[in-house]
Amino acid sequence: MTQHLSDTELRLPLLGGERWWGGAVADGQVMPFGSAPHRRNLATSAGFLGDDTAGSNQSAPLLLSSLGRYVWSEHPFAFAFDNGELVVEGAQIAFGQPDGNLGDAFRAAARAHFPASGVTPAEAMFAGPQYNTWIEMPYAPTQEAVLTYVHGLLDAGFPPGVVMIDDRWSPAYGTWRFEPSRFPDPAAMISTLHGWGCPVMLWLVPFVSPDSDTFRELRARDLLLRGADGETAIRKWWNGYSAVLDATNPAAVAWLHGELDTLIADFGVDGFKFDAGDIYGYRPDDSSVVATNPAGHSESWARLGSRYPFNEYRACWKMGGQGLAQRLHDKPPIWGAGGLTSLIPESIAQGLIGHPFGCPDMVGGGELSYFGSNAAGLDQELFVRYAQCAAMFPMMQFSMSPQRVLDEPYLSAVLAAVRLRQQLVPEILELARRAAQTGEPILRPLAYHHPGYEDLLDQFLLGQDILVAPVLQPGVTVRRVVLPPGRWRTDTGDEHQGPGLIELPVQLTSVPWLRRV
Repeated sequence: MTQHLSDTELRLPLLGGERWWGGAVADGQVMPFGSAPHRRNLATSAGFLGDDTAGSNQSAPLLLSSLGRYVWSEHPFAFAFDNGELVVEGAQIAFGQPDGNLGDAFRAAARAHFPASGVTPAEAMFAGPQYNTWIEMPYAPTQEAVLTYVHGLLDAGFPPGVVMIDDRWSPAYGTWRFEPSRFPDPAAMISTLHGWGCPVMLWLVPFVSPDSDTFRELRARDLLLRGADGETAIRKWWNGYSAVLDATNPAAVAWLHGELDTLIADFGVDGFKFDAGDIYGYRPDDSSVVATNPAGHSESWARLGSRYPFNEYRACWKMGGQGLAQRLHDKPPIWGAGGLTSLIPESIAQGLIGHPFGCPDMVGGGELSYFGSNAAGLDQELFVRYAQCAAMFPMMQFSMSPQRVLDEPYLSAVLAAVRLRQQLVPEILELARRAAQTGEPILRPLAYHHPGYEDLLDQFLLGQDILVAPVLQPGVTVRRVVLPPGRWRTDTGDEHQGPGLIELPVQLTSVPWLRRV
């Protein structure tokens, strides 16, 4: 049963033991909500401490209960858990009470508000690791360096996979053509990569460098976002100051599609990494062809890229059930909160707001400021455990070349994790195809199927039948694994009856996982 409320505030007393998920993926580490105070304003991406950039990656106006209830709106809302109550403030709030568990709540909400599109991202994005140039050649990719990077990975024993050429393959932001001095023959480069079995994606953003020919053309055609004063908006972002494409304008969308389709037709490019589009990059009083709010601009940017099977997003508003690949935001190379231990809870949060096709951050972390050019001081054990965790996700992405930065035992452990993933690829692809039809997460919390396991944040289910408990702390020799009900078999053939707790011995090469018997 769904009740559509006409007022702008919903107050729900929490039921006994009830836990909630949803809102912003960046809050994944404090999910499930309900046992401690928490608040979030989805309209501004403001978190509990009021940081307007906190949680500015994937978010959606959806909250799901472990007891089958859900809250939804077509618009951003603010919510707070405190004093045994959930308070939601917004417009056109829908409250669903189908009864049951977390899985029931998700399925009811998805059917009613964001039905599955039947489309997956390109299957090649699941079938092998992805390789992104970002950490190896930040702001300076070249044709020669890209080929050397990929050739080194293949020579080291890594399987072919999608290659993403990141920031500054083009001469300016918004001018989406290859910079000729660094890419003298991009068609030949892409042909070579295709011959190696590697599709190619290019990075882009909605920004347009001021005082460029592209800027002057788009401004003259009124395809750029305007500020409250009516002038072309110039916005600060992590690479400086730029104008912003108005993705609500059909003419602007057609222009960008034309630029990208030319790259596909003329050079063989397979698809695109659609970066930025964060809610914090827009303002409520921006002037656009379709009047909207910052969340609406973020959604328009995401919708623009949905026509390309090879796609990736790091920031997104709504768009649940669509065939979009969603990567977690850049992570520092650390073990604890915000680093390795954030991958599972944040990826669970991705799936539970409607994005089943998730990818963790680049193996080892993709936050550039933490890395020197030669990776001096790299924690090799952390890199291995990161790769092992990522290998069991729907998608996996490398940037830093493992064979360049790892000693032999650590490189062997990473290669072993990749081989395990490749063995599971047929099952991962089947889960992806099923997710396209149902919208259900591929990577799930145990509570999705087994009530009573709501607060377990360091294990997950891949589908319903593969239980994964990666090593997330340094120096570990034993991994404690919580088994839900059922009979479970380890990769060595040992069987265990759940519910219960088991201890598995682990080595550097260990990726603890069990299959439902």
